[in-house]
Amino acid sequence: MNAMKNSYDTNGFPWQTVIALFFFLSALLAFEMGVGVSERPDVVDSSILVKAYYSLSLFVLGGTDLGVPFGGNPIARALLWLAYFGSPILAASSLIGVLLRALAPQSWALRRLKDHIIVVGDGEMALSYLRVLRRHNAKIPIVVVCSEHDVLRREELKQSFGAQVVVGDVTHEFFLNQLRVERASKILLLDNNSMRSYEAASILINLVPTIGPRIIIHCGSLRFMRAMENTRVTKVCQTFNTYHLAAAGLVRSHMLHRFQETRDKDVVILAGFGRFGQTILEELQHCAIEELDTVVIIEKDAHRRVLVADEQMEFSGRYQRYIYEGDISHPEVWDRLREDGKVDGDNTVFVLGTGHEEENLRTALWIRRKYPGAMVIARSGKESKFASEVGLEHDIISISIAELVRENIPKSWIEFE
Repeated sequence: MNAMKNSYDTNGFPWQTVIALFFFLSALLAFEMGVGVSERPDVVDSSILVKAYYSLSLFVLGGTDLGVPFGGNPIARALLWLAYFGSPILAASSLIGVLLRALAPQSWALRRLKDHIIVVGDGEMALSYLRVLRRHNAKIPIVVVCSEHDVLRREELKQSFGAQVVVGDVTHEFFLNQLRVERASKILLLDNNSMRSYEAASILINLVPTIGPRIIIHCGSLRFMRAMENTRVTKVCQTFNTYHLAAAGLVRSHMLHRFQETRDKDVVILAGFGRFGQTILEELQHCAIEELDTVVIIEKDAHRRVLVADEQMEFSGRYQRYIYEGDISHPEVWDRLREDGKVDGDNTVFVLGTGHEEENLRTALWIRRKYPGAMVIARSGKESKFASEVGLEHDIISISIAELVRENIPKSWIEFE
């Protein structure tokens, strides 16, 4: 962590330190090569520590108490003259910079931004993105915009990711101009308030008409995101939902390979039809429609959820769809499913994707005993070492939303020329 912190804090090569060291060594080398000074002629014969002391004094006094260089060869005198002029200029410029940063630290840091990443929000989605970004690019400047002061989160963002943290309202034009949005490589609106993110995107497009392709909007509500599909903001910006990234990763990294291995078309049982279940089905229809024979949906209020999804997501008629209303923890639901002959086993994929991690894992173990040839997937919210161990022991695919999101962040969001 400390090594990471140090590499981020520089945001590039430490030129000021190198230049200061150059001036110091120039003066020290000149003294060692026999250059004397009119007010301190005995410096030439002094110890290395004394010469180092006088070399450092140039940054404060600029040689006014040492007098004019003499003796030695021309190159050595030139080095000392260079240190005479360079050391006080560097010290003065550094002092002025410190004063300016003390008087207006945020403005000073922001006005120099170029080709930077702006991340609006400091929640789990923002942190996941920052972790992936820093693994691929350790030096790109990052600005994180928070809506309120949180000292601990602010320090975490600074120390872990080398981010410049600012507090402000991204729907105010003046504040957006302070962020130098026209120079940004990417602007990621990852706040939990979807309406606010779309509002910020609209203002940004009005400020900089060509900025749309550089804006990425996270929308927490699938219904709202689908309803906004035909708006100007959505057409020019990239919009996504956390569950879309997770579902796309799950289907492509696990389910497609399974479909290709089975001879017959497959049966997919979605135990849980919230945002995650809906996006899995949407992704299956997009890239695996030819592999589907039957999709079974199990949910407490399954009919209502399906009706809601039907409003915005067109279900394909190229596979059979069955709806079972009930709790996945209740044996009656699974008994009905088995009696109706919807579960064959070897060509069946069970996705336990409810928001209840314990029920997902417990039910997954029960299903594995009942249907040893099926693929069983159990979802958790965050990464769980215990769930992963259980999965390895019992041939269950344990997945977490956070892990799937990190693994499936598009390369265009983290790789820059």
